[in-house]
Formats: sequence, C-alpha cells, structure tokens
Amino acid sequence: MIDPAAFAALLCDYCLEVQAGQQVVVRSTSLAAPLLLALQRAVLEREAWPHLRVSLPGQEEAFWSSASPAMLDSFAPLDLVEASQTDASLSIQAPFNTRELAGVDPARLSRAALARSPIRAAAMERRWCVSLWPTAAGAQQAGMSTTDFSGFVARALFLDRPDPVSSWTDLAALQAQLIRRLAGASELRIEGEGTDLRLSVAGREWINSDGRRNMPSGEVFTGPLESSAEGVVRFDVPSSPRGVEVSGITLEFREGVVVSARADRGDEVLQATLATDPGARRLGEIGIGTNFGIDRAIGTILFDEKIGGTVHLALGRSYPETGGTNESAVHWDMICDLRRAGRITADGEPILVDGAFT
Repeated sequence: MIDPAAFAALLCDYCLEVQAGQQVVVRSTSLAAPLLLALQRAVLEREAWPHLRVSLPGQEEAFWSSASPAMLDSFAPLDLVEASQTDASLSIQAPFNTRELAGVDPARLSRAALARSPIRAAAMERRWCVSLWPTAAGAQQAGMSTTDFSGFVARALFLDRPDPVSSWTDLAALQAQLIRRLAGASELRIEGEGTDLRLSVAGREWINSDGRRNMPSGEVFTGPLESSAEGVVRFDVPSSPRGVEVSGITLEFREGVVVSARADRGDEVLQATLATDPGARRLGEIGIGTNFGIDRAIGTILFDEKIGGTVHLALGRSYPETGGTNESAVHWDMICDLRRAGRITADGEPILVDGAFT
C-alpha cells in the first residue's frame, strides 16, 4: 500500500517545492481522501495555505450533460481568478468511473475546452503537477486487483524505494545524457508496424521531464517544427482522453497537418477532437518514454506515455519552453509502442531500437 504521508511529502517538496505563504490548490475526488488529508497536513506544516477542491461521484457527467450552450462558450470568472492567483496547483486523478464521460457528446467537451483556454494559460504560468491515487476503477481499467494496482503505482512513483527523491534525481541525470544526444539533431524518424514518420526538431529545446510536473514521469520531450511532419504513424496503445476508449489510431501527415485520420474504436472522438480548432491537426509534442518501472499500459496517459521504450506524439498545443508555437485547446498524447519492433533515429543515427536505447 502507498503511504499517504510519504506521497504527500514527495509532491510538496520535490514536485511543487511549496514555500511559506503560498496558496496551493489541490483537486481530486473523495476517493483520494487519505492523500488529500495528508497533503493538507503537509502544506500546513510548510506554513502555506491548502485549498482542497473535491468532486463527488457523477459530478462531472452531470455538469457536462446539463451545461447550456452559452456556458460551454464561456467560463466562471472565479475560475480565472483562482488560476491567476494560485501559487501552485495539484491535480490528483482518482476516478470513481474511468468511463464517466462516455455518454457526453465529445463536441461539447471540445467546445468548452476552447472557451476555457484563458484559464489553462493562466494555470500553466504557475507551478503545477498532475498525479494519481489508485482506485478500484483505475485497477479495473488496468486489469489488476486493487492491491496489485496500488503496488504498481507505488513502483512507478518510486515510492517503493528508500529515497524516492534520490531515485528521481538519478533518472533526471540519465535523461540529461539522452538530451545531449538529441540536442544537435535536426530530423527524427520513427519506424514501426504501420509507422514511418519524419519530423524536424531543429533548433527546438528538449525538456527533461523528471517528475516535477507529472508524477510519475520519465520522458524527454520537445515541440517539433509545426510544418515538418511527413508520413504515417499508427498508435497501438489505447487512450481514453474523455472517458471513451480510442484505439487503433492511424494518422497521415503532410507538411505538418493531419490529412487523414481514423480509429478502429472511438473514431467519433478522434474526428471531433481534430475539428476543435486549426491547431488540433498539428503536432505540439514528441516525447520518448524512459520509465522502465512502468512495464505495461494501464489506459491512463499519465502513466502510459512514460513507458520506457515508447514514443508519444501530441496533437495540439505546444509547450512554449520547447520553442513550439502551435496553439490549440487540445493536447492529446498518443502512444506508439516500439518495444517489439520499432526504432527512432536522429539524423540517421539509431537512438532507440526495439525499446532499448543504443
């Protein structure tokens, strides 16, 4: 089982670096109560102000099903005030039902995401982190018992180790070595079953994702040149961005734009997402997973995109720190597993072959 106090300390000290006097907003469901109470205690011990935002079963579905068209095209002013004045925010995934939004029209969610762009932009300018507390619903989605899933999460977070912070620091050092290899690269090529995609990363900044924004983490990422993607990519790891499983996604790019897209399952979600805005058809991120403590996909992008030996591409919004300029209300990470038969080359030099770094 996960020790809530140890988890809270990792989030406060390593991820958010909470300081006295700060305001820290924590969002989750009531299923994460052990961690939420531990976080409140930890934030108070650091003489900062905790603000818990706890949702109830069915709350999300009821809101998105009932909101009027006018509300989908706007946002509550108080939400923008909070995002602008908060020093740090923490989102803890702890689902009652991983398919809660399956019955909500995906076009409504895309519409609302576009309207709420100012809130998201304000929050991104401050310290933030996303993590997960294991629940029965999450375990069921992962195909594990609740006990096994809790152990899996602990290993992914390095909470099963004597000094989790030291372990994250060690991973950061290894990722820095990988970034040094990639920093001078101009063209990346991804090859695998149903995949042959080229894109340019010339002049872009690679980011060492070492657990401070995502916990767990374990990836290096950058923003490809917006008009550079050419070829076809097939994503064989399912994702559920809005409570609906989308799997078997194939995208074809020309001059950086998705010109053809299909999904074996959940195609209506894919098409609605691509129609959100012009930026939703371009890539905002390429990331390479390095966390070999995550050895299987569990249907949660936060974990699946970090699997060591995988690559993920995100449609939509770029991270400005990479030099990326694509703007969109969408940021959807899609994962391609290269561990069986696949490779990434940088200017013709192999970087990753069959899931192993060269």
